[in-house]
Amino acid sequence: MSRHPSISPHSPGAAQQGPLSEDIRELSLLVKVSRILDGSVDLRDALAPVCEAVATDLGMLYVTLNLVNRQCKEISIEESYGIEKSKLHKSVYKIGEGITGEVVRSGKPIIVPRISQEPRFMDKSGARSHAAGELSYVAVPIKSGPEVLGTLSADRLWEEGHDLGEDERVLSVISSMIGQAVRLRQSLMEERRSLEAENVLLKNKLRDIHKRSDIVGSSGAMREAFALVEQVADSNATVLIRGESGTGKELFANAIHYASRRAQAPLICVNCAAIPDSLIESELFGHEKGAFTDAVSTRKGRFELAEGGTIFLDEIGDISLQAQVKLLRVLQEREIQRVGGERSIKVDVRVIAATNRHLEEMIAKRQFREDLYYRLNVFPIHIPALRERKSDIVLLADHFVEKYAGRQGKKVVRISTPAIDLMMSYHWPGNVRELENCVERAVLLSTDGVIHSHHLPPSLQSADSTGTKFLGTLEESLGRYERELLIDALKSSAGSLPGAAEILGLAENKFALRLERHGIDPALYL
Repeated sequence: MSRHPSISPHSPGAAQQGPLSEDIRELSLLVKVSRILDGSVDLRDALAPVCEAVATDLGMLYVTLNLVNRQCKEISIEESYGIEKSKLHKSVYKIGEGITGEVVRSGKPIIVPRISQEPRFMDKSGARSHAAGELSYVAVPIKSGPEVLGTLSADRLWEEGHDLGEDERVLSVISSMIGQAVRLRQSLMEERRSLEAENVLLKNKLRDIHKRSDIVGSSGAMREAFALVEQVADSNATVLIRGESGTGKELFANAIHYASRRAQAPLICVNCAAIPDSLIESELFGHEKGAFTDAVSTRKGRFELAEGGTIFLDEIGDISLQAQVKLLRVLQEREIQRVGGERSIKVDVRVIAATNRHLEEMIAKRQFREDLYYRLNVFPIHIPALRERKSDIVLLADHFVEKYAGRQGKKVVRISTPAIDLMMSYHWPGNVRELENCVERAVLLSTDGVIHSHHLPPSLQSADSTGTKFLGTLEESLGRYERELLIDALKSSAGSLPGAAEILGLAENKFALRLERHGIDPALYL
């Protein structure tokens, strides 16, 4: 059976148009359609090539692919072959209207041997009126499961004895492939939506975690800091967090970001002190390929990676003056320029900076730009040192005991009173970070579920706790020390009075008087 009406069974080359040739052509078409569907990310991009392949390989004049709009209950042409684009808007059917509408309603294919003899054939586009002869028409449903998504139809010149059932069979296979592709993409979309919903839940959970985070404290100073975080979090204001090393400035930056409208976007943290001056610009702003020796490819900087979110610049007082100039431009213009690049790139990034340095003194010494300072210091937050909020020490210690006991799989139920006394009397120069390290060590050393004073580092031990109370007056201690120095000098000079006196920077007669006062016989050291 000929797929091309121009080829007669009696024409030259008919031997090549037998059943085997038809099967090969059919198989070739199905392979082609499969590749088109598989190779398209967006299914809609594949529909036009599919229509063209069907028309070309089956010898069809027109091929149309109609889709159902469930909201307005209408059927319209999504893609076609052989019909002018200007006429497509006319071909809109209600479900049940015409041949197309009936195929959608019934979910069954319809064959029209001669469209001039079929009253239900409406030809709303008017394309068939220009055909060179009588047309045959085949329409099959496109389904996804039991749901009819649309129709695939084709017109060919009428030919006596041509088996339109074969056309219907091939079109049904192709419509099934389209329906399968739709189901696959629907499944992928549902999976993507599910993953996105799960991702949102995880981000919200992460946001809640960071809102609580490891910021523990109920002292007045901490309540003031918490209040400032709540006030500034939902704005886009630049924040400068100040405080000694180890006070938890990064935790406050996390709390601000995850309590803001930018919580779903990235939080990029940069330790400016850890990046060499020669690389700080490339790290922050990125670089173009060939900008310097090792720039083998274009690389985005931290500001671009933080697009839509927040960048946290820790230890901001340690960046070079040259980098300060470029950072000032970002804060002023909200745009960056990659190293080696000429194009300015707009960025939507909130800036949170932190430092433990005295920026005002650095400005006076011309080590930090005054204009950058005022750009950063829009909303300052001071984090108090641990020694300034001693009422939080026990709360923090309990928090860290719970944290590290859980990590180590150990059961630690309390901190002994002597250990608490040690913690409360210590001045904590390393602040919360030092306390955390001490508690982690103590949890590892504990064998009875209790943190004892001897589990704490020697630096925390006092004279009382170790039984090494200082004995004697200052004068007595100085006397003992002087005696040791005199004897050491005699030993070094082999008992020579002039030599020993010279070692200690004393006149010989004064050295002799001191020996006499301490009852030291220089002859013992000859």
